[in-house]
Amino acid sequence: MIQPTISYLTDVYFGFGVSEVVPDLLAAYGIRRPLLVTDPGLSDLGIAKRVCLHDAPVYSGVKTNPSEPQVLDALEVYRTGRCDGLVAVGGGSSIDLAKCAGILVGHEGPLESYALRRGGTERITRRIPPIVAVPTTAGSGSEVGRAALVTLGSGDKVAILSRYLTPAAAVCDPELTLTMPPALSAGTGMDAISHCVETFCSTRYNPVADAIALDGLQRGCRHIETVFGDGRNRKARKGMMMCALQGGLAFQKSLGAVHSLSHPLGSLDSSLHHGTLNGLFLPAVLRFNADHCADRLDAMARRLRLKKGSDMPEYFEALNRQLGIPESLSDLGVTREVLEPLAAKAAADHCSPTNPRPLDEAACRMLYLSVL
Repeated sequence: MIQPTISYLTDVYFGFGVSEVVPDLLAAYGIRRPLLVTDPGLSDLGIAKRVCLHDAPVYSGVKTNPSEPQVLDALEVYRTGRCDGLVAVGGGSSIDLAKCAGILVGHEGPLESYALRRGGTERITRRIPPIVAVPTTAGSGSEVGRAALVTLGSGDKVAILSRYLTPAAAVCDPELTLTMPPALSAGTGMDAISHCVETFCSTRYNPVADAIALDGLQRGCRHIETVFGDGRNRKARKGMMMCALQGGLAFQKSLGAVHSLSHPLGSLDSSLHHGTLNGLFLPAVLRFNADHCADRLDAMARRLRLKKGSDMPEYFEALNRQLGIPESLSDLGVTREVLEPLAAKAAADHCSPTNPRPLDEAACRMLYLSVL
């Protein structure tokens, strides 16, 4: 059997064409009847054939920012199909939804009881079927992460966190990203880059994650403009998939204000792309945090061949313009009235405690309005 390219937190199979190993992995994990979790677009493109799962039951109702009703629908397909494992193929939404469905396979509901802010981590046990994650967007890093984000029936977007949610294997095949359109390449790429920036600036101590994040940042910034302009460039696609993977591997340090601001907006309107929002917020957050992590900004600037850390916000503003990332929330149709109740949710987000500068409701409101 093929050996993993990397074994760090979980086994990672990386490289062009590596998606062919999925059937071998299922056999190794004793999965005879997997549920394929994916989105409608990939399903229509015949993704089951691409990952060699011709006869598996399929749940293809995943949408951007997965919701509790979708999780329950996937769970029903899992039970009806008498499945014994999950293969998540797609972006972070598909992978996160598979993780949430996996929780409810072996645990009593409701899903809210497993949310991080409800003390749910301790309630999650190893009674989760094995999950094989096959990312197709090179952005979220969820294929190696121990967290899942889901919007509950109440409308709240919550994080569910447990080491048992880390997929048994991540199959990272850049071949699956070659046909991504430019706007999606930009949004998912900025998602990956923002992960590297925020984990590096996080207040937690983890030098291993720091090293991975710095390398991922440099790699992502080197290749993102290329994949935006030439999606068939294999070297650049490989670089962006590794950047996304590294952002996920560095998640052990948690994130910060960029994600705290993005999460409530994503739960409010599923059409708002998470990575695009992250790219939009990144310059403003770097300015907000600058005096509290100056050494970190300097280290990142050196990797990007900038003169000083204070150049970082302008660097990302210029990069956003090159990638067509909107310059304001207004460009995305977000109004001041919509933002007003979100500041409290952003301050209470699970990413806020590890932001280098203390983040309260007033600060979140100010950050929202600064990019309106």
